[in-house]
Amino acid sequence: MDKNKEVGLSEETNDSDQSSTRRSFIVKAATAAAGLGAAVCTIPFIRSMWPDAGVIAAGTTEVDIGNLKVGESMTVMWQGKPVFVTHRTPEQIKEAQEVDIKILRDPQTDAERVLQGKEQWLITVAVCTHLGCVPTVGKGEFGGSLCPCHGSQYDTSQRIRQGPAPKNLAIPPYEFISDTKIKIG
Repeated sequence: MDKNKEVGLSEETNDSDQSSTRRSFIVKAATAAAGLGAAVCTIPFIRSMWPDAGVIAAGTTEVDIGNLKVGESMTVMWQGKPVFVTHRTPEQIKEAQEVDIKILRDPQTDAERVLQGKEQWLITVAVCTHLGCVPTVGKGEFGGSLCPCHGSQYDTSQRIRQGPAPKNLAIPPYEFISDTKIKIG
């Protein structure tokens, strides 16, 4: 009898071990499947936070300046903001270079605002630094631009000369990709 009891006990232990092993495997498999499912569900959520192609494309703007005559300006859009592209005359360049920067509210030389060797081209964000209005290019006492809202006036290097604006018009990042094309941004 003792042998039978030992055999019965051993069979119960064996069944219990198999059941425990099977249960452990099922728990591990279910946990892995749930983890994988959770990871797969987060992919669309994470992708929804990426900028779409339209936003990425809005980061730069290519501008053909081949038809812009000396003394003319054009306004283009970059990142939802207007940008003045001005083909300055030699007189405008000379006037901008001769300004004593000590009298300027936001002192910058003309050379700091243009690319060396391309001084005839002035590229500025056309947003007044006072309240964000769009100035009118080629107007005002100083020949650069005039903000019609509050009277800020900018010179031929688009530096603030008069009015409530605290700073010069900003210079966006730009580069010449050919003699007749620039890339802003």
